[in-house]
Amino acid sequence: MLSWKIKVNKGNMTLMNHEELLLNLKDNEWPLTTINHDRLIARAIVIDDEENFYFVRANRDDDFGKATLIETAGGGVEAGENLDTAIQRELKEELGVDVKVICKIGLVSDYYNLIHRHNINNYFLCKIVAFGEKHLTKDEIEDFHLSTLKLKYEEALAEYEKCRSTSLGRLVANRELPVLKRAKVLLDGLNN
Repeated sequence: MLSWKIKVNKGNMTLMNHEELLLNLKDNEWPLTTINHDRLIARAIVIDDEENFYFVRANRDDDFGKATLIETAGGGVEAGENLDTAIQRELKEELGVDVKVICKIGLVSDYYNLIHRHNINNYFLCKIVAFGEKHLTKDEIEDFHLSTLKLKYEEALAEYEKCRSTSLGRLVANRELPVLKRAKVLLDGLNN
């Protein structure tokens, strides 16, 4: 059962002391040969005042195959960086937004067998406080063709389901749909 406390400070709500999601997932799309590195990642479910959800769209054609994906914004935690700093930086880079972190949703451990990697995904629920310029890397622009998606909750669910037609799309949806659903429960709790 999910439990939480809500802290109200000058009209802002912050979710505290809720049970965090913890998932351990396997890669059933590619054969496991060896896992030789871990990647610490900070990712976020991002909302605005109207409860629109913000994601990135990636158009890939690489070792994972050709795929168009929906994915939460986020990425690798840099050396010496804490999770809060990493999520703020990643959301500024990929979505061009400044955010308030509402809470940590949880942790999802998953694998990309094809590139021998274990992903340690820390997910946060964040609310946009300001829009600005994106700061995408050359790879994000040229290789992944990242763009921003602004969707309602039901549209986001449908988009993840649509992207399950590829192996990578299934891996991403398996990791992110439970997080998105947990975020919706948390948001509903804040609004009641």
